[in-house]
Amino acid sequence: MKRISLILVAAVLVFATSCKKEKKEVDTKVEEVVETMASKKLKTVLSPKSDSKVSGNVVFTEENGVVKMVAIMEGLTPGEHAIHLHEKADCTSADGKSTGGHWNPTFKNHGKWGDVAGYHAGDIGNFKANENGLATVNFSTSEWCIGCGDETKDITGKAVVVHQGTDDFVSQPSGAAGSRISCAGIIE
Repeated sequence: MKRISLILVAAVLVFATSCKKEKKEVDTKVEEVVETMASKKLKTVLSPKSDSKVSGNVVFTEENGVVKMVAIMEGLTPGEHAIHLHEKADCTSADGKSTGGHWNPTFKNHGKWGDVAGYHAGDIGNFKANENGLATVNFSTSEWCIGCGDETKDITGKAVVVHQGTDDFVSQPSGAAGSRISCAGIIE
């Protein structure tokens, strides 16, 4: 009888241990799938700079390794303007210069996004405001991330800066886009 009891106890322990291992493997796989499917979202508010009236919101969403930026602005002068990511999420100065230069973690020349000659990680480009001073910018890239810790991709701690003029994509280091008329820190 003792022998049968010991065999039963051993069988239960083996079964429980193998189930625990399988459960742990399943839990790990579920966590990986959830992490892959999870999205990150940051919303930041644009504040007027350089005596402008430019305000708005910028929303960053990351899904499946792609960051999408949607900026909705008002108070712009009609026509084209430049928008960039700058080095620091510090929008405290009246002229927006506390944000530093363009975000350029790979030390490339300034240029047009996607140009084979090179471009900064913050070189988003130009957009057009309508006759009422309203504009929307939609931008997506796999070259950014939100809070990933990769210094060459992580946009947290940077700033969105809207410029008075247009980016010529040639002048170094900033594209001669003019004064900084709106700013938003990208903070998690």
